[in-house]
Amino acid sequence: MLSRIESRWRRFRRWLDSSRWLARLMGLADDKGSPTRPGLVIIQIDGLARAELDKAMARGELPFLRRLMHKEHYHLDTLYSGLPSSTPAFQAELFYGVKTAVPAFSYQRSDSGEVVRMYQPEAASNVEQRLREQAQPLLKGGSAYCDIFTGGAEEAHFCPAALGWGPALRSANPLVLLVLFLTNIYSFVRVGLLLLLELALAVFDLVKGTLAGFDFIQELKFIPMRVSICILLRELCVIGAKMDISRGLPILHVNFIGYDEQSHRRGPGSAFAHWTLKGIDDAIARIWRAAHRAHLRDYEVWIHSDHGQVATRAYDDKFTLSLTEAVAAELEAQGITSSSRQPQDKSSVQRARAGLLGGRGLKKLVMAPLEVLGEDEGQRFDLACLGPVGFIYPPVELSDQQATAIAKGLVEKGVPAVIVRHQQQLIAWTRQGSLRIPQQISELVGEDHPFKEQLQEDFPRLCRHKDAGCLTLLGWCQGHEPLTFADENGSHAGLTASETQAFVLLPEDSHMPDTGGRNLRAADLRQAALSLFDRGHAGRTVRRHKAARSTRRIRLMTYNVHGCRGMDGQVSIERIARVIARYKPDIVALQELDVRRQRSGGKDQAHLIAEYLDMAFHFHPTLHLEEEQYGSAILSPFPMELVKKDLLPGLADKPNLEPRGAIWATLSVEGSKLQIINTHLGLLPRERRAQIECLLGQQWLGHADCQGPLLFCGDLNAWPSSLIHRRLRETLYDAQLSLPGHRLLQTFPGRWPLACLDHILMDDSLSTLKVQVPRNHLTRVASDHLPLIADIALP
Repeated sequence: MLSRIESRWRRFRRWLDSSRWLARLMGLADDKGSPTRPGLVIIQIDGLARAELDKAMARGELPFLRRLMHKEHYHLDTLYSGLPSSTPAFQAELFYGVKTAVPAFSYQRSDSGEVVRMYQPEAASNVEQRLREQAQPLLKGGSAYCDIFTGGAEEAHFCPAALGWGPALRSANPLVLLVLFLTNIYSFVRVGLLLLLELALAVFDLVKGTLAGFDFIQELKFIPMRVSICILLRELCVIGAKMDISRGLPILHVNFIGYDEQSHRRGPGSAFAHWTLKGIDDAIARIWRAAHRAHLRDYEVWIHSDHGQVATRAYDDKFTLSLTEAVAAELEAQGITSSSRQPQDKSSVQRARAGLLGGRGLKKLVMAPLEVLGEDEGQRFDLACLGPVGFIYPPVELSDQQATAIAKGLVEKGVPAVIVRHQQQLIAWTRQGSLRIPQQISELVGEDHPFKEQLQEDFPRLCRHKDAGCLTLLGWCQGHEPLTFADENGSHAGLTASETQAFVLLPEDSHMPDTGGRNLRAADLRQAALSLFDRGHAGRTVRRHKAARSTRRIRLMTYNVHGCRGMDGQVSIERIARVIARYKPDIVALQELDVRRQRSGGKDQAHLIAEYLDMAFHFHPTLHLEEEQYGSAILSPFPMELVKKDLLPGLADKPNLEPRGAIWATLSVEGSKLQIINTHLGLLPRERRAQIECLLGQQWLGHADCQGPLLFCGDLNAWPSSLIHRRLRETLYDAQLSLPGHRLLQTFPGRWPLACLDHILMDDSLSTLKVQVPRNHLTRVASDHLPLIADIALP
């Protein structure tokens, strides 16, 4: 009854869903199919290093992400960014599986000789075209928001090659625009208030930056850019993602870039950078809730960053000669008279992001034109340096001796390290002398670098990239303060631990590939996502259970699964398996399982759940309707032997009552025999009394073979204060009531548990260590009962 009420309420709430109505008015089609189809929402927090994430968590700046870890069983892992540690390289690996697809954010194309920057639409499209020829895109059929590449998404928004919603909104019916405003009035009011707050903070930041010596005009231009990226662009991404979820698109990737923008401007640990994390955390919460209310797909939500940032000092601010002048001087010392063609972008790289909104006026306001130096002078060299990694492209081919001399000269002028690309090997020149790469990578980055093994593989790939210059400039090496070759206070793309140490936050039951002990990287996330959709990998995704077989300690879960029909009205066997897998029980007692029943899709639920969890099982049907069955099961990875399964007595004067039964098995646990009985009693008091007397008799608990250790569990449909429960406690101990200082936990109904109907009891040879009834989004929606879990000490 309660489940039907909640199911109807959920359907009514879906009917009122503003995202759903807005998508329809804009003519966006639903991706219809089975509501249990997998879906995936991947959220990227651009530029947030693992260390800065930990700081933000400790300061309370990311309360929702913290809740995911503590309430929703998400697991935080360190993620290696790859090289270069930049968004284009990371997303190319995530979307296409290609490592080091670009050598840096700015480089010279070997085919055209043009120096490009990856925020330029032509540059991004050119790279992505090459990537498409190498692998299938990850986001096929889905959508992308604020990414460098589209990832093959059919609908890409606020990406360099797909700017904003401008054309769609300009061509839309005025009624649609009115509905857009009305259905998202909360968001628009919120945006307005946040814009005012952000504007006030931005003015304060203007004064602070100007007093610190920054250019007043550039600081003034930073205000609209900051407001547009940190607030407006973020909110539009949330509105769009919620619409796509309501339509059932298979996969979404949303990139929040506000923190990265602030970090470039003020530094990764600055108060202004961390301020943006609060808004990003709230945006993630809204997308997560929309994903878990979706009715067209069963979505998982993954959260990750693509790289970190490191606090840096600009090379041109530290030394008398600019980097361009230093390179020109070293080339001239080798008899090569030349001038630089380096485009000088007076606005920061991230200012281009404000242009992703698609407004021409905004672009003119926040972006400065490119100036080309030395256009009328002799031979020209290209210097592509936009961050802590740069390349020199000389006008003539250098001999090994000339390249080495230039490298040494630049190191003397303050460049931390210069890599010379010889035909057979790479030589890194630093203050300490020369190092062979990759053999001596530890001496370049330090023995304590967390990713020195991965850098040993990736760094040569970067330096030998077809678009890399003959000399690679590094803004950092061991023993040197981090420098950047751009006008910024925070940078990335280089080799520091902060830049290469990203993070990933995943549900504990997410099936990740075996990495052999190394940290995850973008290619591993791609493989896991493909596996989720059965694209590119044989077989289906199975969340394998790993039992925690601690010495003399087991975990038992009893769970009424309601035929795997959730409170949303959807039948999902895999969702029940996910609930079980998250808590890693050693023994599982399930009630209300359907086997080949038409109402639940004709599946053998007991068999499939056991298969998902990699467990053995025994099933007892209490109801037979031709080929259809319904009953209870015991599952475990331990060796298990069925002892008895049978029906329990009903009431003679009520022959139409649902049949009830019990199943008894013996498990071999670390050399001992453990007896377990799983039952599901009737709804009427007289019925339950007859059934419990039968269970206490010589056929079950009183049987000569039913000797301890003994566990008795199931849905008794009775309170702890009931007569039948008191009868059981004459010979057995209740796991909850026997635990000192423990407050009784309710298990029914799942949404608002008011009654303790599910119980675990044991004989005196066992003792309770811990009891839990997990209440989170997954358990509240998966069944009308919550699972009861007990950690039990063996004799």
